[in-house]
Order: sequence, then structure tokens, then C-alpha cells
Amino acid sequence: MKIKSASIKQQVGLRIKHVRKTRGLSQEKLSEKVAMSSKYLSSIERGKENPTLDTFIKLAQALNVEISELFNYAGEKSVQESKKYLLDLMKGSDKEKLDLAVKMLRALYL
Repeated sequence: MKIKSASIKQQVGLRIKHVRKTRGLSQEKLSEKVAMSSKYLSSIERGKENPTLDTFIKLAQALNVEISELFNYAGEKSVQESKKYLLDLMKGSDKEKLDLAVKMLRALYL
């Protein structure tokens, strides 16, 4: 099965965008951290550019992830992302909701 390179570039670009957003960074802020224009970063995220390995390394470092995370676009979240997602869900929850969440998690692991 032949995979179009354009679709791979788009998937990697979407993954970079997803990781950037989960880190709470705008394109402008991330582009500043890696010393590139926000226009170029936008093109990467849209799958319009062919970034170099050096660019991927800089992006991974700025996003505080392993470089492999930038290519993990199969819909799977990393353990770190899953934990952050759970913590974000629990922020602002009242005691009743937290107790229910704990009971549900215990049920999964018993």
C-alpha cells in the first residue's frame, strides 16, 4: 500500500499543532522558541513544508517532548498527554465528581 507523502506531511503537521495546543502555546510563541517565522510554522502544521531533521529536533525540544511524539499521529495520546488531560478534566470539579471519578478508575483496575 502506497501512502501519499502529502498525507503524511499533513498528519505530522496536525500532530505538531495538537501537541503545541496541548502545551498552551500559540504559533507565534512556539515560532519564537524555535527561531522561525510563524508563517513557516503554520505551513508545517498544514503539511505544506518539508521540515529538516534539525527543525523537528528544535520543535520537539521547544514542546518538551521526545521527537517520536511528533510522529505519533495514529490518534493515540502519550501517557503524559493522557495524564494531563485527566488532570485538566478534574480541575474545578467538586468533591462529588472527584469521588465518582475515583470510584470509576478503581473499577477499571480491580
